[in-house]
Amino acid sequence: MTVLEAIVLGIIQGIFMFFPVSSTSHLVLAQHWLIERGSEMPSPDSPEMILFDLVVHLGTLVSMAVIFRKSLAFFIMRLWRGLGEGFRAPGREGARERMTLKLAVLGLFSVAVTGAIGFPMKAAFETIFARPVFIAGTLTVTGILLYWTDVLPRRKRRLADVGPGTAALVGVAQGLALMPGLSRSGTTIAFGLFAGMKRRWAAEYSFFIAFPTIMGASLLQAIEVSGLGGVGGVGALPLLTGFVVAAVVGIGALALVLRLLYRARFRFFSYYVWGLALVILVGHFQGWLPDLAG
Repeated sequence: MTVLEAIVLGIIQGIFMFFPVSSTSHLVLAQHWLIERGSEMPSPDSPEMILFDLVVHLGTLVSMAVIFRKSLAFFIMRLWRGLGEGFRAPGREGARERMTLKLAVLGLFSVAVTGAIGFPMKAAFETIFARPVFIAGTLTVTGILLYWTDVLPRRKRRLADVGPGTAALVGVAQGLALMPGLSRSGTTIAFGLFAGMKRRWAAEYSFFIAFPTIMGASLLQAIEVSGLGGVGGVGALPLLTGFVVAAVVGIGALALVLRLLYRARFRFFSYYVWGLALVILVGHFQGWLPDLAG
């Protein structure tokens, strides 16, 4: 992989990580396109390229940390203080600390549910990276979910009302979204809304559980790639470049997406992913976007 290719893919990740249209599908389709035009990068379903995809996802975690820096700072501060005091502080501050602990436990539960789905299905999900037709199908499902979120009646549940059932439902959504074409942010936010969560809290909970999920997946993939001999087909410099570019571009993209979410404008993205699915199908059957599966 060249540095220029890493820049292009980092820009794609930075934009589409937060636009609820599946950044992974856009990365994979761009990789298919580049390979068909002579790029020497590994196949999209190879361990090296899956690691690259996860590294640029890590870059967009930096974007989330910047945009949600106040919420994250308050969360970490209250959790740390509560741990030091045994969560026995009196009054309103003690209640906030206990709420922070509850959310931390529920978030980890969501991630555990994701892992319970993702680990057994990892090999099956990875085959989709090489098959554009399957990506067209999952993009179509993403469009349906996004359209549905805009026509739901007003949601009323706050973070304080989130329980194990809602956490499990969002974890299931995130596990399914490991498939290319199913937007992680779009699917988890949609399932949070289906559970009755207000738009703001569905979004913040979705992005909150992204941190341990993406970091854990990246670590596991890095271990797998190191066991196969390293990232020779990608290279350390393209990995670093993709990470930095995704982080910078993602800051602006996330700020825009949050404004659209709060105003219930996700249906516009559904039209986009349906159009993209159609283009993929046409491209596949015309021969300029073939399968790369062995």
